[in-house]
Amino acid sequence: MASVSPSETAYEDRRAFPRVSVALPAFLQANGGRHSVQLLDLSAGGAKLACAAPIPVGTGVILDCGTLALAAEVRWDGPGILGVAFDRPMDAREVAAMARRSTALEARMNAAR
Repeated sequence: MASVSPSETAYEDRRAFPRVSVALPAFLQANGGRHSVQLLDLSAGGAKLACAAPIPVGTGVILDCGTLALAAEVRWDGPGILGVAFDRPMDAREVAAMARRSTALEARMNAAR
């Protein structure tokens, strides 16, 4: 079992919104470019993305999820991932709909194997 450092636990406790694991393709518009990303988790206040493009912390972006286009700011980055905070919180129904899309996409991909 993986251990969680005290700093990670403290950070999770400060989150304003619960996170939901998802696996959805999306696009991130930043600095005049459009980058393919993968949503890894999502909350009403932000998202964690797999992103190959180096996008600096503080950059304003648009997360295009197909049915939603959300203005956000890059808050943190790491090797191949970044976190964004939305300019306005998503509605709980929007988060739930995205989670359902992720589950449906996973089921479709598993059925095709």
